[in-house]
Amino acid sequence: MSVIFSRAPLRISLGGGGSDLPSYYGEHGGFLVSGAIDKYVYMLTHTSFQQRYRMKYSELEEVDEIDRIRHPILREALLRHWHGNPLEIASVADVPAGTGMGSSGAYTVCLLKGLAHARRTSITPAGLAEAACEIEMDVLREPVGKQDPYVAAHGGICAYTFHRDGAVDVEPLELDAGVLRRLRDQLLLFYTGEARSTATVLSDQDTRSKAHDEEMLENLHRTKELGLQSRELLMAGDLEAYAELMHEHWEHKRRRSPGMTDEHIDRLYTLARRSGVLGGKLVGAGGGGFLLLYAPRPEDTREAMAAARASELAFDFEFGGAYASENR
Repeated sequence: MSVIFSRAPLRISLGGGGSDLPSYYGEHGGFLVSGAIDKYVYMLTHTSFQQRYRMKYSELEEVDEIDRIRHPILREALLRHWHGNPLEIASVADVPAGTGMGSSGAYTVCLLKGLAHARRTSITPAGLAEAACEIEMDVLREPVGKQDPYVAAHGGICAYTFHRDGAVDVEPLELDAGVLRRLRDQLLLFYTGEARSTATVLSDQDTRSKAHDEEMLENLHRTKELGLQSRELLMAGDLEAYAELMHEHWEHKRRRSPGMTDEHIDRLYTLARRSGVLGGKLVGAGGGGFLLLYAPRPEDTREAMAAARASELAFDFEFGGAYASENR
């Protein structure tokens, strides 16, 4: 074995995002709907004739021992899931980190998928997702949820139920072909021009949930209900009602934590609504990244966003999940 190629998809949350953090679902259970998209984290893992560990990401590291690797996900994944000779690992992504599409979870899943292939072992999507969650949530203690690794591992448009004991049910949504086509045509993504770390927003949510802050818990209870309603409307094909629910979801989400939005993001959303958008929201924890909009008149919305210099990211849904292959 020489070079292993792996990839894992990014995602857009379609309803209920935020209820996948253990500080919430551990007491109340969580639920959300999310879709994998055809934008990926990619990784090459080179297994032959490596004398040292070489890690190539936004930085370059070359070390003799795994525990000397600075990148926390690379270090902890290799410590737990690799016992062979030194490796060279290089990664790139279609979308920058900090844009709300679950790149950290996809990165971890992509890495673990490649390492499993290098070990000549099979791993289920659920096993892959849980291994990624263990590294990010249990080992590194990041204030993140289970959504991103699960979507990256499974792909598709799915409903996720997060049980109090940490178990996760994955329900692929079998949408009518016409409904899926309308979603593809009328859901648009626009970059706000701002990348950010999710740590501040998610840490606030995590801390307040653990402290049983009534306002935060009521917000998350309603968000979970919106996720359940989103599933029903998507399954029924009532996309106009779903889009209106997206608007309520955003109005609710923007009150959750400080830093969720700013004047620039609010201005873009107002322009989008004036162009005919029925509903939309920031994907991810908030504070920047991409606006997801449901636009019955897509060209009008594209024109309005172009005038505001908000670049569109064209996308499709992705149904394969994490993938790995090798080149001997």
